[in-house]
Amino acid sequence: MKPAYRVRSVVNAVNLSTPLGLLLAVAATRRSGGGPRLRGAGDGLLVAGGYRPPVPIASAFTVGNVILVRGDASMLLSNPRLLQHEARHSTQYAWCLGVVMIPLYLACAGISMALCGDWASFNPFERLAGLEDGGYEGRPLRPILRRR
Repeated sequence: MKPAYRVRSVVNAVNLSTPLGLLLAVAATRRSGGGPRLRGAGDGLLVAGGYRPPVPIASAFTVGNVILVRGDASMLLSNPRLLQHEARHSTQYAWCLGVVMIPLYLACAGISMALCGDWASFNPFERLAGLEDGGYEGRPLRPILRRR
């Protein structure tokens, strides 16, 4: 593992974002025979498949070094662009002091929704993670805002 990914793993463990991701994986995924099935995705990332709650609406999302996936974890592992997108979010948790990223992300998503009707297009976290890699299409500003 590259030193930068090792640092990211340590920082996300210390800032409590990875432990929160693991807690979500245990609480919000179902698997016959017990708890979540965590799979390594390389670079210190873990993938937990079977995420059930309706929020967030994304097919995959990241908390610390844990990527939670609605379907089977292999869906993410077979999509290198989406995996890279989620890995960038993991790095953002290290930059944003861990769980502080969650309210920052939500605020940016709300502003993006107000600007263009989309959670991602004007959300700097999604833009920096790569909109297209995450499966998002960039949307323009709402017509009333374009005129100003």
